Amino acid sequence: MKKENTDGGVLETWDVDEVQGALADNEIVLIDVRTPQEYMLEHIEGALLMPLPFFDARNLPTQDGKRLVFHCGSGVRSEKAARQALAAGIDPVAHLGGGFGAWKKAEQPYVSTDMATGGYKDVAGKG
Repeated sequence: MKKENTDGGVLETWDVDEVQGALADNEIVLIDVRTPQEYMLEHIEGALLMPLPFFDARNLPTQDGKRLVFHCGSGVRSEKAARQALAAGIDPVAHLGGGFGAWKKAEQPYVSTDMATGGYKDVAGKG
């Protein structure tokens, strides 16, 4: 994990293994800041959707002892959302470095749209 001190707190950048492990252990709230269309096509199971164009840190779910971790396609939008959350006084927060692209490259499981049926299908990760 990389850490950067900001005016609002510490911005953490987590790698795929850290996010996957914390998600599996129910230690984080994962928030996808991509567009609804991107989310609909494929997303990490369990991730909540809060698109960056509509992002308002005041509307984030309570952490209940869990860290908020943001992700997007490449890590750019999620870093922006994490910085906005820190500026709003929400700490600690983190974001997934490399975003969903890194998640898929690491062969982690996700949910995808089945183009034949329009339904969802699980895409298995490495196993």
